[in-house]
Amino acid sequence: MKKWTKIWGIWLLAILLLVTAGCGANGKNAAEGAKEGQAQQQETPKDTSNAADQESLKTTYPLTVKDGYGTEFTFESAPQRIVSLAPSETEGLFALGLDEQVVGVSDNDDYPEAVKDKPRMGGFQVNVEAVVAAQPDLVLAGSLVGDETVKSLSDLGLKVFRSNAKTMEEVMANIRLVGQITDRQKEAGEVTGQMQAELDKVKEAVGKLPADQKKKVYIEFSPGWTVGKGEFMDEMITLAGGENVASDLTGWNEINEENIIKANPDVILYAKSVVDENNRTLADIIKSRGGWDQITAVKEGRIIGLDDNLLSRPGPRVTKGLIDVANAIYPDLIQP
Repeated sequence: MKKWTKIWGIWLLAILLLVTAGCGANGKNAAEGAKEGQAQQQETPKDTSNAADQESLKTTYPLTVKDGYGTEFTFESAPQRIVSLAPSETEGLFALGLDEQVVGVSDNDDYPEAVKDKPRMGGFQVNVEAVVAAQPDLVLAGSLVGDETVKSLSDLGLKVFRSNAKTMEEVMANIRLVGQITDRQKEAGEVTGQMQAELDKVKEAVGKLPADQKKKVYIEFSPGWTVGKGEFMDEMITLAGGENVASDLTGWNEINEENIIKANPDVILYAKSVVDENNRTLADIIKSRGGWDQITAVKEGRIIGLDDNLLSRPGPRVTKGLIDVANAIYPDLIQP
């Protein structure tokens, strides 16, 4: 399981410290930062899924934009050396055809296959020296890169552009924005066009479900922890036609087992790569809990493991994760 126990503990700690905050150093949330960024851009990123528009789109420089935390950047030309400190950002760069421009990735990157040959810049603890040595003209980071690290890199003259997408729309908007910065608007339109098609496919299928058949869903992404409102995993469950039994909570929370039993979910989803110190999967842990054998999902064997990367990475594959969630809740709802 590739040392998941230790890795997951660190990852969860990072989430608790950073993701639930949802704010940058200036105290603005991602949505506010994104809106301000669009208002300040010389050319607002557009949905370029129309093929005729794609061929003619070129970015005009200098280009001024804001990241997900409201920090402003001006680019005189398309970045040619890019370091990514988040797997979701790396996946986006490769999807835009920028693999040759990527000169460094995080230790946690594992997709696509070609990323394995890229120099590593550290994991949850960023190797600042390695990043500087790579001489990037753009550093892409997600919300797990803390303010102190961002300041260290920024003080050294590097452009650290951070995203913090909380919804499907924000994920696609970020991909279009990176496409604009890197003069890959055509490619960004193709990627987000495919994502939108997958999103629409789920919405259409869910729309045909009888209103009284909505299933209650519980998701566990780390032993004893679930996610509530304000995170895109909660949105995933809703878009897939489910009702998150933890929707009364906000962000990541330690579970109250009695509350979950009382909520009686019809389906339980879990991250299939996660194991505890005894090499037990989350499914094993869930089924062993006292009283949980009375939960409908447990009694009916509706405990389903999903690819945690598709669930947790706000990148170009997130809509494929949405399809997996929909089919887990309603088997065969979305046909290939």
